[in-house]
Amino acid sequence: MEQVRRQVDRLCWAGILLGLAFTMTNVQRFAAAGSPVGSLQWWAAWLLDPMVSLVLLAILRAEQVTARYGVRTGGWVRTAKWFTLAATCVMNTWDAFAAGHTAMVVLHSVPPLVVFVAAEAVTDLRDKLTEAIRAAREHQADTIAGTVPEAVEPVRTAARRISFDEYLQRARQSWTPEVTVTPAWIRQVTGCSRGLSSRLSAALASEVGEGEA
Repeated sequence: MEQVRRQVDRLCWAGILLGLAFTMTNVQRFAAAGSPVGSLQWWAAWLLDPMVSLVLLAILRAEQVTARYGVRTGGWVRTAKWFTLAATCVMNTWDAFAAGHTAMVVLHSVPPLVVFVAAEAVTDLRDKLTEAIRAAREHQADTIAGTVPEAVEPVRTAARRISFDEYLQRARQSWTPEVTVTPAWIRQVTGCSRGLSSRLSAALASEVGEGEA
């Protein structure tokens, strides 16, 4: 399972990098605007796409780490990510739109959209695969100890169906005024995943007034 997690991570990042590499020549042509090959403007045009792509890659890498530990990023992070993806898409398809060439619009839209979808999916995939590895290790430890009850698998299957509202209700019942609501405390009292604990923490903190403080 750990090998699969590494493979998924590498394949997603490879797809993102290939998609950004594909867009580089289109963005360069857009920025060069017909300048002579080898001119200063022609060389400067090659800097535009890496400038946008490096910012995007930095954001994606940071989100990957923060999501793993249940830390929420601010609105500016998501705004920067979407803006860089949108800018890449617009610069790739502008000439095709101007020429009214539908097939070229579709062709140059696909790589930026694939990058966008992969950027949103890679963090969740890594989080879920980490949870699966943790569950497998617990199961292996129980097996070695000879203490695995027959009802373990049904209980785990049922646990996956617990809704957000049910987790939030558990947290409400456990909360007392002297408790500071944090993702770690949420996980302790509800048994939810790291990715969900930050959302539950924000929702409960808003209800009990900690968000206003």
